Amino acid sequence: MNQRANNQLFDAYFTARDMREVFCDQGRVQAMLDFEAALARAEARVGLIPPTAVVPIAAACQAGHYDFVALGEAIATAGNSAIPLVKALGKQIALNDVEAERYVHLGATSQDVMDSGLVLQLRRALELIESDLAQLGERLATQAQHYAATPLAGRTWLQHATPVTLGMKIAGWLGAVTRSRQRLRELKPRLLVLQFGGASGTLAALGEQALPIAEALAEELQLRLPEQPWHTQRDRLVEFGAVLGLIAGSLGKIGRDISLLMQTEAGEVFEPAAPGKGGSSTMPHKRNPIGAAVLISAATRVPGLVSTLFSAMPQEHERSLGLWHAEWETLPEICCLVSGSLQQALLMADGLEVDAKRMARNLELTQGLVLAEAVSIVLAQRVGRDTAHHLLEQCCKRAVAEQRHLRAVLGDEPQVIAELSATELDRLLDPVHYLGQAQRWVERAVAEHVALTA
Repeated sequence: MNQRANNQLFDAYFTARDMREVFCDQGRVQAMLDFEAALARAEARVGLIPPTAVVPIAAACQAGHYDFVALGEAIATAGNSAIPLVKALGKQIALNDVEAERYVHLGATSQDVMDSGLVLQLRRALELIESDLAQLGERLATQAQHYAATPLAGRTWLQHATPVTLGMKIAGWLGAVTRSRQRLRELKPRLLVLQFGGASGTLAALGEQALPIAEALAEELQLRLPEQPWHTQRDRLVEFGAVLGLIAGSLGKIGRDISLLMQTEAGEVFEPAAPGKGGSSTMPHKRNPIGAAVLISAATRVPGLVSTLFSAMPQEHERSLGLWHAEWETLPEICCLVSGSLQQALLMADGLEVDAKRMARNLELTQGLVLAEAVSIVLAQRVGRDTAHHLLEQCCKRAVAEQRHLRAVLGDEPQVIAELSATELDRLLDPVHYLGQAQRWVERAVAEHVALTA
């Protein structure tokens, strides 16, 4: 068998190997052949074809028997992959049993083969994605708990805000992963369904045996039998693609946060180090966030692919021209990109390197200004909100102008020290005492993860 040359230079970086195997030529062809073998078994069970035809048909339904290069060239003329494959399958069966060849593909249409084959591939893809998401959730839960009380600067509009904790930030990532797992679990019954409608969706060629055969075929493939064939109703596939888009975006958020925290000016959290990882061809000192780059890249590429799926939804009548074709490589590519992003996220979550001392130093970069709100809130209860806000605003401006710590400026302000003792000021300007519900958010996010996993 000749194998078509693939562009694999970037595969190891952007795609998980297991996922690429699902959607390689071998995987695509085998899934369609699995449909044909199951169809023969189902039709024999119902009595439409002789049981003796099943063994030779099933024996020929092995992807290794077929020349993928020749199939690819034939697709360019046939217009889809099922037509030349079924023709080649018939020839392969006839080599051993001419009688059995007449029963192959009976009552099915090309789209039945391709769409049901795709669903079989998506089932495996879904298993891989769900497994990776569960592992990622577990690792993020562990990290969130470990750093639940580790303060770092919150950042809004890329500027220092009030303190948060690293655990709270990770818990945010965890929550998105948990919701994605819930979405996948909810859509699975809608996605993993048989496509079987024959020429235009009526299964007329099978007469009164149509529904029993469809039921037997669904059982053979361990898929649900939908209320009707869905040749041009593509919402099931698009829903899956959209959820994968959400996953890509959530992972991109993780990548973006980590890459920003790795910046030289921050230097608070780092991807795990490894020999040769993240270096530069010219600058020996570089430690680039190469895992985060994959997460951000996938989050950038996947939305365009998802939009293609949405654009391809208004398919004409009972079989689409061009819009169906636009899906063929799109959804598999989304699966592959998300798989690569998940692999990198797992590596990052497992070995995050955290510099808590640098976080503490960075919290002091503004010399207490990030805790001005804490002082203002307490002072407002004693002198009124407007008075407290104006007073703190003036003290902050003076601290910046004089390049002094806010604590020193407040200690010199008569209106402040008249209301707040030195001990109170010290406590209010300690980040550890202004973390709000950060630890509780961690506990809640971890509890959601555990409940879903149980």
